[in-house]
Amino acid sequence: MEKRHDVLFTQLLDYRQATLDSVLHLTEEQADVIPAGFSNNIRWHLGHIYLDQYLWIIHLTKEEIPLPEGFREWFNYGTKPADWRATPPSLDTLRQLLQEQPRFIRETYGHRLEEEFPATESGMHTIAQVLVRTIFHEGLHLAAINDIKRFI
Repeated sequence: MEKRHDVLFTQLLDYRQATLDSVLHLTEEQADVIPAGFSNNIRWHLGHIYLDQYLWIIHLTKEEIPLPEGFREWFNYGTKPADWRATPPSLDTLRQLLQEQPRFIRETYGHRLEEEFPATESGMHTIAQVLVRTIFHEGLHLAAINDIKRFI
């Protein structure tokens, strides 16, 4: 991996740590609270952050990444807890997956960040560009998590 991408992985780790820190002392019950005016709970936001990052890489590279069973049904764009028909993963499972994800991405794609792929509909054509997008996306969901926490 080139040194110029160190900042990208530093930001990925920093935002991920901020997300994990925000739910450090949360209980299973608190993770499932959906305040009035919200469509999702904290558990959904955590699973969505995890899934979205991998889905964008898959979308760009056309290479499969093994995803935990049920994650697309629970956490994909447009899903919500009110529609869940099976028990979603525990908070500890989500925390562990989120903790491990940056290392997996760095080890798997760190040497391929500038590899050119056919552009997505939004113009991204490298994994580095996808990571910039998903780091921003995580920040949006971290803000939503913090908003929900104010109601708990």
